[in-house]
Amino acid sequence: MGYRGKTWEQDRAREMRASGMTLDDIASWLGVSKGSVSVWVRDVAFTPSKRRYGPRVRPNALMRRKQDEIAGLLVEGRERIGELSEREFLVAGAALYAGEGGKTDGAVTFPNSDPRMLVFFLAWLRHFFDIEESRLRLRLYLHEGLDLVAASQYWAALTGIPLTQHTKPYRAKAGPSIRKAKHPMGCPRVDYQCSRTHREIMGLVSGLLTCTVPSGVAQSAARLTVNQ
Repeated sequence: MGYRGKTWEQDRAREMRASGMTLDDIASWLGVSKGSVSVWVRDVAFTPSKRRYGPRVRPNALMRRKQDEIAGLLVEGRERIGELSEREFLVAGAALYAGEGGKTDGAVTFPNSDPRMLVFFLAWLRHFFDIEESRLRLRLYLHEGLDLVAASQYWAALTGIPLTQHTKPYRAKAGPSIRKAKHPMGCPRVDYQCSRTHREIMGLVSGLLTCTVPSGVAQSAARLTVNQ
């Protein structure tokens, strides 16, 4: 089962370009090639942001080989994954929550600055669980100096969680250890206060982490443990 795929990436690329982001930054943010971004945003009016960049370096042969390899493996990865079945979607979401989701009993929480992760998680949550949309909350972590209104509207449109259900944002103060423009749209956290839903999810996580793996994989893992 898909969940908007390239259409979503194109929409996000166009929004980011209109906000003044470079093709390189958009490609890096979305995990796609610069060539794809260039095609998607070719008719979008562009005004460079005020962020300062150093002199651009023309890629050498090694850099070009690296870029070509990355682009090729991205295509290969998409082809290998393909369209998810119902069960594969369930397992993938459980794995995602096992790595990124909150484990405290009573609340489903999922923080992530990658919009693809958030879209996938919410599609999974809404598909497999009986969710009351009015109880979903979103809290935004955003560095000072960045556009809070634009970021809030961006995440509201992306997640389907209206601004009226956004809680007070956290504004991080810029400092020598913080890159102010690292995440132009900030890092949102989705919250859903429901003990049963959280326990259902943790049941899936437990099942995933204790499941029987293919025999060849199990044997390889055992050999690795012995060798260590």
